[in-house]
Amino acid sequence: MSTNKYSLNSQNQAVARSAGVISLATLASRILGFIRDIVIARLFGIYVYAQAFVIAFRIPNLFRDLVGEGASNAAIVPVLSEYNLKRPKEEFWELANLLLNLLLVILSAITILGIIFSPLIVRLIAPGFIASPDKLQATINLNRMIFPYILLIGLSVYAMAVLNSLKNFTVSAFAPCFLNISIIICSLLLGEGTKGLATGVLLGGILQLAVQVPVLYKKGFRPKLKLDFKHPGLIQIKKLMLPRLASSGIYQLNNFVDSIFGSLAAVVGDGGVAVLYFAYRLIQFPIGIFSNAIAQAILPTFSTQVLEDSHENLKITLSWGLRAVLFVMLPITALFMVLAQPLVFTFFGGGRFDSHSGFLTSNALFFYSIGLCAYGSTKILQCCFFALKDTATPAKIAGLALVMNVILNTLLMFPLKTGGLALATSISGIAVFFLLFFILGRRLGGFGERKILFSFLRIFAASSCMAGVCFLVNRALNLGWALFCGVLSYIVFCFIFGVVELKELIRKFLWGRYKI
Repeated sequence: MSTNKYSLNSQNQAVARSAGVISLATLASRILGFIRDIVIARLFGIYVYAQAFVIAFRIPNLFRDLVGEGASNAAIVPVLSEYNLKRPKEEFWELANLLLNLLLVILSAITILGIIFSPLIVRLIAPGFIASPDKLQATINLNRMIFPYILLIGLSVYAMAVLNSLKNFTVSAFAPCFLNISIIICSLLLGEGTKGLATGVLLGGILQLAVQVPVLYKKGFRPKLKLDFKHPGLIQIKKLMLPRLASSGIYQLNNFVDSIFGSLAAVVGDGGVAVLYFAYRLIQFPIGIFSNAIAQAILPTFSTQVLEDSHENLKITLSWGLRAVLFVMLPITALFMVLAQPLVFTFFGGGRFDSHSGFLTSNALFFYSIGLCAYGSTKILQCCFFALKDTATPAKIAGLALVMNVILNTLLMFPLKTGGLALATSISGIAVFFLLFFILGRRLGGFGERKILFSFLRIFAASSCMAGVCFLVNRALNLGWALFCGVLSYIVFCFIFGVVELKELIRKFLWGRYKI
């Protein structure tokens, strides 16, 4: 029993260290991403070119998620992790090569078809643009120019999956920084229009892939042209990937549903797709820095813990992951809700991003914030399902969320405009979290739900008190002082309400001495 205890401590400390590295890299990427969005907002506001970029860039992101990050987490990392743990290195690299060649064929075909059918795709995704020929044509042109990004980012995410299965996270975590740097520089140099945005996206995709190749080579990867569709590992990946493709497709359809509704300027007002984009970018900042980092680092550990006879270690790690996400996401939710306007105007205000743009974006941010904890926690739950090699359940739940989102968008967009579209996303996201939470609890026979509930209540109390402090300080002074006092007060209130996760995270990330 003590050996198992020591092993679990070592595994969770490794997760924490890996998550720390990923968090640092993601923080750098998100900061650069914010600078990128600030540049876009101030150059284009929420008007024609900003809307064209949001739609055109979203379409390649659909396929990136389908064959990239989603498939990587659901199918590639678990299978490669198992091969790395239980098979000779030669078999691991053989499977990695077969997978690379298959992805090259698929991604190349998708890229060619996307360029050819861009006019049809844009009309389907943003039907509201049809009423504005200039906006429609700008979006089609930009979409065609950046579609090769699919091939580049797909290969980049493949490299990330291989390195992550070898528990090497650093280079892959920092790779996305190059995309943001590239878009910032190209947009500033080439100015208003689609040329700078397209050049930045393509150059960034090349750099993201290029920085990972030397590390792969050093680890032992040697490319070989070979296809074997009957390879057991490839078959296993395909079986796991197909439901995940459905799940990812449904998730992306949710985003496209928001784009479709957001493009209806007659109902929600002009600039709806850009408003939703800028608001959701703020929401994605804490998710990317913390939730995605925990999920990316915890998946290989989940994948090895499910191979144990007992799932006790898996349950403990899952409980820790969810409580860690709540500890960070609940106070950020409170901050976004009470400081929505000053945050939006501070980050994006200036240039063509006027007061009208700021008001609409802060309104959407407020409603998106309601679902922030659910978005972050769902990623941890999904990783556990993926490690259990169950990608069908998340896909079914995502399907229900899609239907719910369409219904809620239809009902809420008339009274609340873009805020209603954001609220619909939050409600459907919360529903997904609770469904996955209860299904996983029944499957594992419980994983410390009472402990998670009590942690939630304590963290909620501390976050609510912190929100009050932020609101008062912001009114009396400014945003900077409000954030500073908010962080300090949150720490104080955590001690007052007995939030043990504060001490746990400090020990894990700073000293690695956490004892379960």
